[in-house]
Amino acid sequence: MKEIEIEEVRKRCESDQIKWSLHAFKRLRERNISKDDYKNSIFTGEIIEHYPQSARLPSCLICGQSLKQMPLHNVTGYDEEYLYAVTAYYPEPDKWENDFKTRRVK
Repeated sequence: MKEIEIEEVRKRCESDQIKWSLHAFKRLRERNISKDDYKNSIFTGEIIEHYPQSARLPSCLICGQSLKQMPLHNVTGYDEEYLYAVTAYYPEPDKWENDFKTRRVK
C-alpha cells in the first residue's frame, strides 16, 4: 500500500471514517486531549513521518494543533478505507525543534 497523503487523511476524517481503539481513548484521556483536538490536528496539520512497516497497519505521524492552538502530534494508522486513531500527545520541546516537526539530534 502506498503512503497516504494528508488530503486523503482529511477527507476520511471529515466523513468520520475513523476507528477509535480503547488504547487511543485511554491515551487521549490521560493526556487531556479530546477527539475534537485529534481531528483538529488532522485539519491543521501535515504528515511529518511515515511508518509503512508498523506492526498492524501502515501509519503516519501528523503535526497539527489542538483546538487551543497548542502543537499536537497524532499517530494515525490507515488501510484502503479507514483511519485508525493510535495515539496523540503534546510534543516535548526538548525532543523537537521549535517547529515541532523536526526531531532534535541527540
